[in-house]
Amino acid sequence: MDIVIIGAVAAGAKAAAKVKRLLPDANVKIYTNDTHVSYSSCGLPYFIEGNFSDYKMLLVRSPEEFRAGGISVNLEANVEKILPETKNILVSVDNKSELVKYDKLIIATGASPFKPEIAGINDYDGIFTLRKIEDGINIKERMQYCKNIVIIGGGYIGIELLEAFVRNGIYTTLIHNHEHIMSVYDPEISDIFRKRLETSNETNFAIYTNEIVSEFSGKYSELKSVKTLSGKEFPADMAIICAGVVPNTSLAKDAGIELGIHNTIRVNKLMRTSVEDIYACGDCAEKTHIVTGQPVWIPLGSTANKEGRCAAMNAVGVHCEFEGVLGSAVTRCLNTTAAMTGLTEKEAIKAGFTPITATVKKYDKVPYMPEASEMTLKVVADKITGLLLGAQAVGPVGADKRVNTITSALIGHLTVDEFSNNDLTYSPPYSTTIDPLLNAMQILCQKTAKHC
Repeated sequence: MDIVIIGAVAAGAKAAAKVKRLLPDANVKIYTNDTHVSYSSCGLPYFIEGNFSDYKMLLVRSPEEFRAGGISVNLEANVEKILPETKNILVSVDNKSELVKYDKLIIATGASPFKPEIAGINDYDGIFTLRKIEDGINIKERMQYCKNIVIIGGGYIGIELLEAFVRNGIYTTLIHNHEHIMSVYDPEISDIFRKRLETSNETNFAIYTNEIVSEFSGKYSELKSVKTLSGKEFPADMAIICAGVVPNTSLAKDAGIELGIHNTIRVNKLMRTSVEDIYACGDCAEKTHIVTGQPVWIPLGSTANKEGRCAAMNAVGVHCEFEGVLGSAVTRCLNTTAAMTGLTEKEAIKAGFTPITATVKKYDKVPYMPEASEMTLKVVADKITGLLLGAQAVGPVGADKRVNTITSALIGHLTVDEFSNNDLTYSPPYSTTIDPLLNAMQILCQKTAKHC
């Protein structure tokens, strides 16, 4: 069986390895326009910060290791067309085009950084996005010569880069075009996160919200400053655009494959597309939200790995269903953790629920422990049914464990009443006598229609 995979960072690499394990005699070929395969792009901000010095630590598996396992790896290969009628792809490698036959095709083309239309964006050195290994290497190298860096975008990558630059003693300005940074969270949780950053021991940064970058300016080819529509101007030796990503789906669209939300590739639970024998997985593929059952696009590396595995299994005839995502995510910046899962309050309203919430501000462990720190936890449930819908937490490292607990409850479709009986662990170094999660459930119980 000829199995061809387009893309090989997380989903594609996982799919290739799984196919070969399940079907050792399969002829597996990977085509990617990247210079590396199977690496952790999520680790790039921490490489830039200096948590480790060798970028090769981000590589999960090298091309040589794939080839030793019988998998053909073609780097810097441009897939020009998918031809479903003849079950071929047209590939250009080293300026030579060839048709490659497939029995099953797995599309794992991922996503690319979104670059807004800003005057001067293509005119100066020192303007970067962060997605690939080379991006991380180039940013880290240039960082050594910077006194001022501007980050455009206050989402996960922007926040993680803020920490990276600040830890390296570089004055950093973060500009965000929304009222709240980390705007995927409910506003009051985002505000708590920002306040923790701004009251930390670090002072060599500033955050500006409700500002839209309008122009990059410089001298000759060198970037010197970043301007906003409101008239502000910030000195910048380097600027990083962290304005989100867009799915790479033009190949699929040109091949007549049905697209879904946000122009992602529509797939079913088996990761099958609308075209026979073609699968899609990872950041280019549509997801289903486990709580709402509705299509969403939440591109995350952890999801890409699971989808790649599932696509591979179905491609070789082993049944696997991918149930969907909760949008579970976590980040760290300047000793503060922010984590979330499921629906926020605003998302619950939009989805048609009647949300009730409980927000608990409490120490993460018994206050007499020297490392105890305040944590804010918000849990969302449905008033009518008592069904748990989501959770968000901001606090010290470890706040995410409460969110992970709620994640399991969402997978099990537990109600507030059912969760209230949870036998959570307790010891002074790890939790208060009554865990903040259980405090939240007590509050929610009084708000549900049934008063559990």
